[in-house]
Amino acid sequence: MEKETTQNKLEFLVALYIGLLAIAELMGGKTFPLVNLFGYQLNASTAIFVMPFLFTINDIITEVFGAHRTRRIIRYGFVVIAIFTICALVFTALPPSGRFASSEQSYDQIFFQSARISIASLLAFAVSEFTDVFIFVKIRNKLGKRALWLRNNVSNIIGQLLDTVVFMTLAFYALDKPFATNWAFLVSIILPYWLIKCSVSILETPFVYLGVSWLRKNTTGKRG
Repeated sequence: MEKETTQNKLEFLVALYIGLLAIAELMGGKTFPLVNLFGYQLNASTAIFVMPFLFTINDIITEVFGAHRTRRIIRYGFVVIAIFTICALVFTALPPSGRFASSEQSYDQIFFQSARISIASLLAFAVSEFTDVFIFVKIRNKLGKRALWLRNNVSNIIGQLLDTVVFMTLAFYALDKPFATNWAFLVSIILPYWLIKCSVSILETPFVYLGVSWLRKNTTGKRG
């Protein structure tokens, strides 16, 4: 019964992981203003509200089941993004029926933009998630089971930096604008986006401990 209970918990975490990833893909193409700092507008993508949780789930699963299991889940996520990208490109290319002709432009604009977001996510996701697991395991091998907070945050901070730089550059670099304009805008979203994700990662540290404890706990056994 313990194995079955643990498996159910793992399945829940995987479902949550894929769900959050889908939200980031579908709705992460919008940026919003955060704060005007010394006359410099700082912006963030709406995906900022879900991305830190992906890294947290990674670390919880890695701590309990090991890096091999986490890498497999990351590959599942990669496949999900790839399928969404292909669907977005194919579906926007199809001609609309008469009933939906008036909304075709909006549909294509939203989901073609989502396709670009997904392509950017494919690369950013692969680089950052595998880096996160790699660093987490390296620190764990050096320090053993102690200092979960350290490997959780160090791996998240570095992984999220890579994720932010790769994703924002590929998703929001405008080819019709000069480099200086693009640079100013990208810095305005990369810096605050990364710093906020780092802050969220630190705040989520207690939840990593709780998640690891919950995943290891034999709840069925406790209930008799």
